Amino acid sequence: MKKLVIAFLGLFLLISCNEKADLKTAEIKTQTDSLKNKKFQMYEMSEMASLMEQMFAYNTQLKERILNNEDLGTYPVFFDRLHTVVLTDSSDRDAFFNDQAFKFIEAQQLIYEESTDTKKQFNEMVQQCLDCHSKKCGGPIPRIKKLLIP
Repeated sequence: MKKLVIAFLGLFLLISCNEKADLKTAEIKTQTDSLKNKKFQMYEMSEMASLMEQMFAYNTQLKERILNNEDLGTYPVFFDRLHTVVLTDSSDRDAFFNDQAFKFIEAQQLIYEESTDTKKQFNEMVQQCLDCHSKKCGGPIPRIKKLLIP
């Protein structure tokens, strides 16, 4: 009797494990087939995202020039495109965005006009970025904070 029960349990386990293996194999095949049918799509930045990347790179260099007491040059007029570039989500261009854009450009221009304390002016410009990004699109905040001059 014991041998019959053990044989029955062994057969039951063998059958149930076999069904699970078949299900896993079918699932893997389905996933593989769906991946074959998907076409690779390259991420393309919006105009705003691209402009923000340019502004970050420029301000990283500007920070170094300030720290090294080098000539700052002149205000980069490409920053003015902030008012006209296409946003990732067009509904984000609202009164808040427009107000923040004007404040940012004003803060950026003051770095070149106020030569007495450029570090302070630079940090105020960075703070303006943080103020805007704290309300909209908070993703880049840790990266923006790296611009602050201690």
